[in-house]
Amino acid sequence: KVIVIDNFDDYYDPKIKRDNIKQYLGNRNFELREVDLRDPQELRRVFQSDKIAKVVHLAARAGVRPSLKNPLLYEEVNIKGTLNLLEVCKDYPVENFIFASSSSVYGTVSTPFVEDENLNKPTSFYAATKQSGELICHTYHHLYGIPITCLRLFTVYGPRQRPEMAIHKFTRLIDEGKEITIFGNGHSKRDYTYISDIIDGIMRGLHKKFNYEVFNLGGSQPIDLRELVALIESGLGKKARIRHLPDQPGDLPITFADLTKSRKILGYNPRIGIREGIRRFIEWHRGKP
Repeated sequence: KVIVIDNFDDYYDPKIKRDNIKQYLGNRNFELREVDLRDPQELRRVFQSDKIAKVVHLAARAGVRPSLKNPLLYEEVNIKGTLNLLEVCKDYPVENFIFASSSSVYGTVSTPFVEDENLNKPTSFYAATKQSGELICHTYHHLYGIPITCLRLFTVYGPRQRPEMAIHKFTRLIDEGKEITIFGNGHSKRDYTYISDIIDGIMRGLHKKFNYEVFNLGGSQPIDLRELVALIESGLGKKARIRHLPDQPGDLPITFADLTKSRKILGYNPRIGIREGIRRFIEWHRGKP
């Protein structure tokens, strides 16, 4: 049985979020609870009513640029929300706790990003909250013995991707003949990772119990923004209309996952390269009702 907790906030249209899970609502092994992580009493009721064996903590206020506009909200959701959840897990012990962290925690360290890198220079409030989440997780493991695995996710994309993310937004706008915005000169690189590979990594972390570990989940094949746009243009058979704006504060010039540890210990091995991933995404995009 899977219990999903979500507050369906307005970061983007809540109807899209509800549509994403609609097909599972009739499944007897699926249960939805509309709960906000910031409400510790409601969280506690979930754990009181069911014996929770494992927790996958994916909930967060997302986005580097939006975090610069409202850092207090990011602290409230990403840090206090994580604290609330771990407090409940302390009182209602779980077999395994997965924390979804982010490649943004690496800041501007040298690439490829390795898990044991000394991290103390986040470049956005979002990154700072994710790094804080990792530290809080380690503290709860150290003090209370909660088995915790932190997974640093690298730019996840694929069907049902958030609508403001680059691949989704560029695909939609180019397909509609509308202008896209590129910040900077288009040379920034991202380690795009297809959703099925991320799910595989999460499931591997869920089924392998560690005391406390951190793993990268990425594609380990970063490409620059210009090449990404070219792949989308080719897949759609349409040319992009591009508007250039200055670089945005908080954005990283490159993300690049070193997967040595993830391959060796988790058995993680991403299978969907960016070209195949873009092809699949465009197929999903054009097949939407």
